[in-house]
Formats: sequence, C-alpha cells, structure tokens
Amino acid sequence: MIDVTHRINAVRRELGSRVLDAGQARVITISQVYNAELEDVWDACTNAERIRRWFLPVTGDLRLGGRYQLEGNAGGKIERCDPPESFAATWEYGGQVSWIEVRLAREADDRTRFELEHIAHVSDELWEQFGPGAVGVGWDLGLLGLALHLEAGDGSDPQEVAAWSESDEGKRFAAESSERWRAASVAAGTDEAAARAAAERTTAFYTGSGEAAGS
Repeated sequence: MIDVTHRINAVRRELGSRVLDAGQARVITISQVYNAELEDVWDACTNAERIRRWFLPVTGDLRLGGRYQLEGNAGGKIERCDPPESFAATWEYGGQVSWIEVRLAREADDRTRFELEHIAHVSDELWEQFGPGAVGVGWDLGLLGLALHLEAGDGSDPQEVAAWSESDEGKRFAAESSERWRAASVAAGTDEAAARAAAERTTAFYTGSGEAAGS
C-alpha cells in the first residue's frame, strides 16, 4: 500500500516563466527531499540501468552532447552536465521541443533535495484547457517512483506499475496531484474557476475518462 496523501504532501510544486530566444516560456518546478546521499540520487538519475527501475527504459548516449530516448516517451539531447549536481536536456515529444533541468543539493543528515524544472512554450489555448497538471501529474508519478526506488533499492515490475496506476489508489494519487497543480496555478495568478476547469479535464484524462492532456 502507498500512503497517497503522505507522498503527495512530500512534493513541492511551483509555476513561473522564463524568457528564451523564442519568446516567453512557462516553467513548472517540482521538488522533493529524499533520505539518500547526493551521489546515490545522482546515480539513480543518470545511470541507464537504474533509470529503468524507477522511471522508464532509456537508450542512447547518456553524456554531454549525447542523445537519449525513453521507451514510449520523450527523447532529446543532453545539453549540460555538471556531476553530481545538475544536468539539462531537451525534451522532445509529439513533434514539440521543451527543456528539463535537474538540480541536486545536499541537505542535512545525508539527505538530498531533487528539483526539476520543465520549461516549455505552451499555447494559451492548451494551457487554458489542461493547465500545469498536463505534465505535472506525470512528474509527480516520476518522483514517486524515484522515492520508492531510493527507499527499497530495487526495481519496479512494469506490469505491477501499470496495474497500480489503474487501481483506485493510483487514480486517487493522480487526482490529488492534479488538485495540487491547480492550487499552484492559482497561487501563480490563474483565475480560480479557470484553474479548476483545467484541473478537472486533466484529472479525467489521468483517471481514464478524458482526452489526452499532454506528455
């Protein structure tokens, strides 16, 4: 059993923006402190054999300038790497290019703060339709996988993970994540009614009763 509320509460979520060469981009930031040493978290995030045990199988050249491909999901190019503290890469999916930045920082008592930014040019229409939860819920699931991996030190059975996502508990996790991204959206200045409508559509998608929200 997974304590859904505890896991949701362990994560911090924020929205912001950044000016890129191509114009204004939206930024979602998600972070969590893990009871693990920085080097162990770094290895879990950059070692292909470990990445598949908590996230997705990955192929490619996992070094500066190399390209990677997550099975059935995004691929891209590693644009910056500063071990064991940070890396940045493109996130290419469905014909769209966005960017991710991962930063690790030591905390007291051999704990490590993991922080991920996902930076994307998102049309106003798509943002109004689904809001930050379109990608935020997926990253919440990723941070949950990393937490369970660091705690147990073993891998996940893909069939068990898929079954859990379809379970009542898995759907409740997605719904609570979507609600937290709604709250983050309102805190960033989004109209309450618009944020709630977007979150309801995202929740419907992740719980199996709506159209695709994003990747």
